[in-house]
Amino acid sequence: MKVSQLQKVFLTEKDIFLDIIGQETLKQDLKSALAIGRNVVILGPPGIGKTTLAKNVAKLMPEIELNDCLYHCLPKQPVCPQCQNKKPKTRTSKGSERFIRIQGSPDLTVEDLFGDIDPIKALEYGPLSLQAFTPGKIFKANNGVLFFDELNRCPEKLQNALLQVLQERIVTIGTYDIDFPAEFIFIATMNPQDTNTERLSDVLLDRMDMLYMSYPETREVEEEIVLEKAHKMMITFPSNVLRYIVGFVREIRDNKNLEKVPSVRATIGIYERAQSTGLLHNREEVSIDDVKQVIHSVIAHRIKLKPSIRYLQTIQEFLKKEIEEYTEHGLGRHAKEQSSFDERGDVP
Repeated sequence: MKVSQLQKVFLTEKDIFLDIIGQETLKQDLKSALAIGRNVVILGPPGIGKTTLAKNVAKLMPEIELNDCLYHCLPKQPVCPQCQNKKPKTRTSKGSERFIRIQGSPDLTVEDLFGDIDPIKALEYGPLSLQAFTPGKIFKANNGVLFFDELNRCPEKLQNALLQVLQERIVTIGTYDIDFPAEFIFIATMNPQDTNTERLSDVLLDRMDMLYMSYPETREVEEEIVLEKAHKMMITFPSNVLRYIVGFVREIRDNKNLEKVPSVRATIGIYERAQSTGLLHNREEVSIDDVKQVIHSVIAHRIKLKPSIRYLQTIQEFLKKEIEEYTEHGLGRHAKEQSSFDERGDVP
């Protein structure tokens, strides 16, 4: 995927990241970085849509003709031995089909990324034959998007292996001392809340632009996300109950006694579980009681109390108190908001 193709998409279409609601500043930063071919790391907590945004980039890429090979060669620019020795079949590839995901892990190896010798092919063609080499995920991302989820979980050796390819878009296969070009868009993610990670080297970070993504900007935006992303069931879901859910989760996020807070996945989870609970009780619409019944099982494992608090109360006690206080004081606020939204015609 050439940079000029992305520039054309960004210049001719205004609303392009349709899979993500809100996050306008991030979207502009991402367009600016990708339009000039920069490597990008999206930094943010889990459950806010980082992966969805990366997939959206792949969907923007136009259909192209590729050789039917493991390197995804362009017909007029073959790079692999198979395509250079004979003319392979071609196929049309959508942008979404050229999205290759790598899950960051301490167990991830350079061979996973670049490729390795296939023992069976080595017996047939010889261990030093290029025909015995099976390309890794970087080559599968050729002319597509290489998405590296949780980049700061990969070991130092793999970080070092990325340096050349991110700078030059060339992969050197050490066994053969041969360079292969690899043209791809690089998007990585990092979770700043995760402590079980590797330190990223300065030379690796120097090859990237860091973009920041956070929780939905407003309650209205989060409500819209829930309504679009959550599974729906055959039960009425009153707008005031939705506001109760979103308002409670957002208030928990701002709680000074928490060091880990719930993501949008938690909001969606409460919405979905409240529906099923209401159905199991043979109700025609979801109630606040349905929400209260499921909050603990959806949120308790998604939050973490600060050390100064966790010795004084358990997660369950903390949530019980927060639910009681929010129900007592929050419902009054939401009733006023409900009236205001009704007058403006903004109720979803």
